[in-house]
Amino acid sequence: MSKVEKKGETGLNAFKFSISWSRLIPNGRGPVNPKGLQFYKNFIQELVTHGIEPHVTLYHYDHPQALEDEYGSWLNRTIIKDFTAYVDVCFRELQRWDNTAWSLFRNCMSGNSSTEPYIVGHNLLLAHASASRLYRQKYKDMQEGSVGFGLFAIGFSPSTTSKDDEIATQRARDFYLGWMLGPLVFGDYPYVMRRTVGSRLPDFSEEESELVKGSSDFVGITHYTAAIVTNIKPYFSGYSDFYSDTGITLTYLCNDSSTGLLLETCDDTPWAMEGVLEYIKQSYGNPPVYILENGKPIKGDFQQQQKDTPRIEYLQVYIGAVLKAVRNGSDTRGYFVWSLMDLYELLDGYGSSFGLYYVNFSDPHLTRSPKHSAHWYSAFIKGDTTFRGSQGIAQLQSNFSSSSF
Repeated sequence: MSKVEKKGETGLNAFKFSISWSRLIPNGRGPVNPKGLQFYKNFIQELVTHGIEPHVTLYHYDHPQALEDEYGSWLNRTIIKDFTAYVDVCFRELQRWDNTAWSLFRNCMSGNSSTEPYIVGHNLLLAHASASRLYRQKYKDMQEGSVGFGLFAIGFSPSTTSKDDEIATQRARDFYLGWMLGPLVFGDYPYVMRRTVGSRLPDFSEEESELVKGSSDFVGITHYTAAIVTNIKPYFSGYSDFYSDTGITLTYLCNDSSTGLLLETCDDTPWAMEGVLEYIKQSYGNPPVYILENGKPIKGDFQQQQKDTPRIEYLQVYIGAVLKAVRNGSDTRGYFVWSLMDLYELLDGYGSSFGLYYVNFSDPHLTRSPKHSAHWYSAFIKGDTTFRGSQGIAQLQSNFSSSSF
C-alpha cells in the first residue's frame, strides 16, 4: 500500500475496491488460486491495519472466460450457482467488509438485444439474492457486514412541462432505476416495464420474488451525469431493444452519449445528484444509500493534472448536494470519490484522469503525487474549513504552487 493511503495522512476511513472473480477462481468454479487469495488477504489486512474499512465490490463487469465459453455466463441461470459458490469463498476467506454486487445494463454488441439484456438483468438479481441469503444464513451474525446492490444512476428531468414529457421522465426512472430497485424493494419489475416489454421480460416465481425482495441491505449509487428526457411517439420498426422500449430520447447535459456510460461529467448539475437521492427516498422506502462513485475527469499533462481546481469545485458542489439530500431525510450513509489515484479507466484507458493523486505511469515505480484536490479533500474530511469556497481554493493553489511533487 502506498503511504498516501494511510488514514493518518489523507484521512480516509473507508476504501472501495473490487475482487476479480477471474483472479480468485480462474476457471469460474473449482480450485481457488492461492496467489490471488493471498493478494486480497494481504490487501484487506493492510487496510484494516491502517484503520481503513474495506468496502468490497464482488462483481464489477468481469467474470471468468471459462464460464462465457461453457454456457454464456449471465445469459444462463447456471451462473447463479457458480456466482454463489464464488462469493462463498470471498465471505469465508476474506472476512471483513460491506459487500456490493453491481448491475450493468447496455445493449448487446452482438446477440439479441431484444431479449438478452433482460435475461442478464434477471439473472443478476437472482444471483445477488442468492449471495445475500448465503451471507445472512452463514456469515452475518459473526461478521456483521452488509450486502448491497449497485446502480448507475442518471439524474433525469423533462425537456418541457408537457404531460407527455413528465410521464416519459417517470418511465426513464422506471427503466433505468426501477428495473433493479423494483424487484429488490417490491419483489417485481415496474408495471410500465411489464406492460411494454411483455413476454421478453422474464418472470419471477413466487419463491424467487420473495428471495429477491429485501435482499439488499443498502443501495449503491454511481453518479456522474444528468439527462433531459423527451417523449417519443411509439412506432413499430419490427424490432425492440432496451432503448426503444423506453420510448424516450435522452439529451445528456455533458457530452456525447454514444459510449453508453459517459466519459465526462456534468459540472453544473449537482441538482441531479440530489434528485436521484430524493427519488430513491420517496419511491423506494428510503433505503440506506452509499455513493460508490462520483468524480471528475481532467485531461492534460502533469501541470494541468496537479492544479486541478475544476475537480475541487466539482467535489464541493456535489458533496453539498449530498448534504442537502441528507438534511432533507435521505438515508445516505457514505460517499466515495472516484478515484483516489489515477488508474486505467474502463472506457477511456489512460486518456482521462479521475485521481486525487497523480500516478506517473512512465515510471516503473509508478510514483504517486498529491494534486491540489488531494490536499483539499484531506482537509475537508478532517473538518478543516480553511480551503472552502473560491477564496479558499485560491489559497490552496498559492500554498502548493511551489510544492515539490
